[in-house]
Amino acid sequence: MSQPPQPITKSRHHHHLAFLRHQPSATLPELLFNALSVLFLFSHPSSSSSSSSSSTAATAKAKALKIPFLSCHLNLRRFLRIPTMSRPCPKIHRRFATPQSLSDWLEPRLPSDSFASWGVKPGTKNVHNLWLEISEGETSLADSFPPIRTINVVSVHVVGANGRVLVESRQELSDGSIRNRCRPLSEKMKPSETPEMAVIRAVREELGSVIRVEAGDIGDVVRIVPGSYKMKVEERNSLSYPGLPACYMLHSFEVEVEGLPEDAEFCTEEEEEYEGGGDAVVANRAVSVRRHYWKWVSADSIES
Repeated sequence: MSQPPQPITKSRHHHHLAFLRHQPSATLPELLFNALSVLFLFSHPSSSSSSSSSSTAATAKAKALKIPFLSCHLNLRRFLRIPTMSRPCPKIHRRFATPQSLSDWLEPRLPSDSFASWGVKPGTKNVHNLWLEISEGETSLADSFPPIRTINVVSVHVVGANGRVLVESRQELSDGSIRNRCRPLSEKMKPSETPEMAVIRAVREELGSVIRVEAGDIGDVVRIVPGSYKMKVEERNSLSYPGLPACYMLHSFEVEVEGLPEDAEFCTEEEEEYEGGGDAVVANRAVSVRRHYWKWVSADSIES
């Protein structure tokens, strides 16, 4: 009776080569490692009947296997310097207990000459202003070098009967300095406000002294032009806080306001800028706006 066919026995060398053939595309370090593995397998005695001395010698040879151009023992991880991947740290928006803690945090993160000019250079604000903005939720600071100040702002394009647009030409600040503006009415948004709510508040706070209506009725004389809303993001250095980059989320509207003088330039008184919010002692040390000066210009002169 004939013997059944014997199963084909594959050597471990064959298995190893087949394994390598079916591997996905490898990186250069993996290819080098595989090549050295094959070299090791073919250099190792395959017979189980080898003498113990030969086995010991082969083992010692494997342990002391050297790459021709290296004089040290094989250490792939050390030789290849395989990098490890790490996720970037998320940016954290910081809050501060006091203006002094904010100042201490900012000082090493900003150019020293720029930071020293805050509240000293005409037209700039100081660290008390920034602390109030953060504590009231109007501004956030990213934990980065340098920090980035993010603000949501409404830009209110007040359109007159003749098609001209109202712009703020300059501001008079509480320290007596004058800050040139030449831009439409704008206001930082509160955290709980919609852009439309911020428009009404901006008109009340900055133009209310000449409209002569009750504060609660200001919405009756303000009409937002339907379809005029636009939103864009601008990144630029802040004029109020030199050296501090800012990201402005600008929400712009065209608005009609009844009761404004349209035949000449005019001035309005600012409501207390920090009234009813924040720390009164800190607010007294902040630079605030006392008066706004307005003029009408052609719509073509306004940047979109």
